Amino acid sequence: MKLLIVPGLGGSGPDHWQSHWERSYPGARRVEQSDWNTPVRSLWLEQLAAAVERMPGAMLVGHSLGCVLVADLARRRPDLRIGGALLVAPADVDREDWAPPQVREFAPMPRVRLPFRALVIASMNDPYMTIERARLLAAAWGAGMVNAGSCGHINVASGFGPWPAGERILDGLVGECRVACATAQAN
Repeated sequence: MKLLIVPGLGGSGPDHWQSHWERSYPGARRVEQSDWNTPVRSLWLEQLAAAVERMPGAMLVGHSLGCVLVADLARRRPDLRIGGALLVAPADVDREDWAPPQVREFAPMPRVRLPFRALVIASMNDPYMTIERARLLAAAWGAGMVNAGSCGHINVASGFGPWPAGERILDGLVGECRVACATAQAN
């Protein structure tokens, strides 16, 4: 299964686990945005939709604002074929106490059930999303939930460059998605 890497605000630099995965997984591609620091939801959605159209059936691997983008695309474009999604440390764009104006444009947080297998990985001390809120969103999205413990925002600043534990979770999700796709095609 091909991977589409969906970074959030700032674009996940070269030491970020998403960049490591992009380099290590054959055929992985990053969804590129024209401006990583001043996101415009409509433009980011267009770029993600175009990437999914070029790689139908891909597994989307979102981080932070990228998770919100994946959920928003699924709500707006149910016609797109997405193989599944790993949503790591979603950013709560509804929280006015931290969300800068450019991120608030992505509010309200999509709460529609995702039409593909998904898994949310959240941290107990993420400054951008409480673990309780992550559980509620995972339930609304129909996604599984992994509590990663106290890992901050699961980014380079919180010690996540290479992330072998995340890769094992991704590999398990890819296996589940392959089985689900094969079962759906057989029926």
